[in-house]
Parts: sequence; C-alpha cells; structure tokens
Amino acid sequence: MYKLPENLESKYRFVTLASKRAEQLQVGALARVENPQKRKTTVVAQEEVAKGFVGTYDPEVVEVDEVAEEEEE
Repeated sequence: MYKLPENLESKYRFVTLASKRAEQLQVGALARVENPQKRKTTVVAQEEVAKGFVGTYDPEVVEVDEVAEEEEE
C-alpha cells in the first residue's frame, strides 16, 4: 500500500480514485508510470494516485460541459 498523498483527505478517496483509474487502464488508457506491463492495473493505478498523476474527482462539482448540455435542451 502506498502512503496517503497530502492532497487527499481520506483513505476512501485514495481507493476510489485508484479504482476509477484502474478501470481506465483496463480499457486501454496509457499508464503514467514506468513498466506498467509487469504489474496489475490496480497496483499501477495506486502508484499513479500516490505520485499525484491522477487529479482529484468531486462528483458534487458540476462540469461546465454538463451545464452547457443541459442548457441546450
């Protein structure tokens, strides 16, 4: 297990981000760390989150694109 990054307030947030990133890696996203072929996607995702390569995600924040789509309807 990696050390909890300072920009994350809880272990739950770390695990959630790593989970979402692992899903992306499994469907073909390029890894942001060295030698990802020799490790499981979950381990690669945890390393990316721990090193700060993955931005935080807040589901309560509405993205600008989502607001624009709603206004068009």
